[in-house]
Formats: sequence, structure tokens, C-alpha cells
Amino acid sequence: MTTGATPFGEEDLRQIYKRRFETAQAYRNEVWKVLTARFFQRYVSGSAAVLDLGCGYGEFINHIRCAEKHAMDLNPDGPRFLAKDVRFLHQNCAQPWQLSDASLEVVFTSNFFEHLPDKSALARTLAEAWRCLKPGGHIICMGPNIRYLPGRYWDFWDHHLPLTDLSLKEGLETAGFSVTTCLSRFLPYTMVNAPRYPISLVALYLRCPPLWKLLGRQFLVIARK
Repeated sequence: MTTGATPFGEEDLRQIYKRRFETAQAYRNEVWKVLTARFFQRYVSGSAAVLDLGCGYGEFINHIRCAEKHAMDLNPDGPRFLAKDVRFLHQNCAQPWQLSDASLEVVFTSNFFEHLPDKSALARTLAEAWRCLKPGGHIICMGPNIRYLPGRYWDFWDHHLPLTDLSLKEGLETAGFSVTTCLSRFLPYTMVNAPRYPISLVALYLRCPPLWKLLGRQFLVIARK
């Protein structure tokens, strides 16, 4: 099936992500436990309704503490990895979301926008995020910054849309958002085919922003409706 938000069908997505992530899933989960608890939880209240956009195997949404959890992805394997309290939205993100207007406090997305086919699809996605967020709600976006990865960015078969922190900032502002945080360097590029460092070093890294400027290859952009 052609989805519209990606040139790949569902079985393609299943195979790509199974090959890429499943052997490292336990380690990824441990890393995301630290990322959510030590960094991202400060942006999410316990009473919030949250959408994990392009949720993958649910590493963020499974660990974040909030009142209402939604996860959106086209990979049909997603529900296998999601916690029981997460509602799975199996759909194209560039089409109307299966969510009501102003029903969310937070939209979170990590390493997802680069998989969209073009900026038109991204613009439609941001418009849906705007519609579904409550006034004062936030969208939190993390992803590879092509400014620091001009060659390595294309090492993944399903990367299509190159972005920097500034291009995404402009896109968010065009969609009506006010950008509150725009970091060009945050986390290192990828955990795929990378060393598995001790989990204690993840917490240390988050406490040391000078390391972000040295090792960070992913942007962090946060915007408010």
C-alpha cells in the first residue's frame, strides 16, 4: 500500500525498522528511560494528553508520565511494542488526524520528519499539530541536523527530507507556532550501528551542555501554540 506520507508500503516499513532497531531495542529502551526522566519530562505535566508522532517502537510514549497517551505511525508492528495505556493511531500523518481539535497539550516527535517525502507533507503535518494542540500547548521536535551531517544523513534508505534547526523553526513559525527553544546541537546522531555506552553516561551527557556542542548532531526545536 502506498501511504502518501512515505513512498514505502507497510511491509517495507516493517522490514526496515525490524532490521534497524529490534536487535538494539532493550538498550534503546534504557536510553529513553533516562531521556524522558532526566530531560523531556520537564515539558510534560502529569495531567497532559500527549501524542508521540512517528512513535516507532514507543520508546518515548511508553516512558513519559502523563494522563493520556497517543502514538501515531504507519508501521503496523507499532502496537506490539506499545504499553497498554497507549492509543495507537495507524495513519498517514499528513492526512487529518484521528484526534479532536484542541485535545492535546504536547506533540512530541523524534527522528521522524526526515522520513516525510517533502515539505508539503511536513506543512500538512504541522497544520494538524496546530489544530490538535490546545492554546499554550507545545510541539517538541528532535531530529538529525543536516548542517552537521551532509553525507551521513543519507546513509539511511528512508531519509528523504533534509532539515536544519533553522529551516524547521521557519516552518513552525509559518504554521503559526512561536518557537521557544531552538538548539542546533543536542543529542548525537544515532544509536544505529553505534557503540552502546553505559547508561550512566547518558545522564551525565544531559547534565553537560558543553558536550552537546561537541558531540550533538541532532537539533531540538520546541514551539508553542
